[in-house]
Amino acid sequence: MNDFWDQRYAEPGYKYGTEPNAFVREQECQWPRHSRVLVPGDGEGRNGVWLARQGHHVQTVDSSKVGIEKARALAAEHGVEVDFVLADLAAWTPVGSWDVLCLCFLHLPASLRVAVHRRLLERVTPGGWIVLEAFHPKQLGRTSGGPRDVGLLYSLADVRADFSGGVTEVLGGEVEVTLAEGEGHRGPGVVTRFVARRR
Repeated sequence: MNDFWDQRYAEPGYKYGTEPNAFVREQECQWPRHSRVLVPGDGEGRNGVWLARQGHHVQTVDSSKVGIEKARALAAEHGVEVDFVLADLAAWTPVGSWDVLCLCFLHLPASLRVAVHRRLLERVTPGGWIVLEAFHPKQLGRTSGGPRDVGLLYSLADVRADFSGGVTEVLGGEVEVTLAEGEGHRGPGVVTRFVARRR
């Protein structure tokens, strides 16, 4: 999988653009200033770097060395500091505590997804935010982006089950959107959105 993402990110430009995800941008205004934000699976850094530009203390985690190199370049271009971690989420355990867990198009197989979501949730402070956007199973077959394996796509029921018992849901939906995130996410799509607070 690392080779897949290294090859994808080795292409010229930024596969999903350099601007943040629209849902992340929309939700950020609710967070306390200077929040500690963890962004697993941030790829080329568009969300992590933008969050650092808003004054947050950001750590991103990705398994692609090429993606992180491009993320570092993006951070340098904007004059911000981000703590970039090269790691496989299947084995990585976060250190410290976080005010916000930002999960944007992080698609994991069901056998791994539940354990990773639970492990990450444990590091969110009480009252902290969980913000997630991922492609829904109805995205399968569309050309606007996302995995081609339905086992990597998330329904709202899947996400609710992953975080059950540990959070209070603020928002949940399965919605149609128009994506404009570089060449990788472009056109009509169907996504699952979830926002919650850690109990």
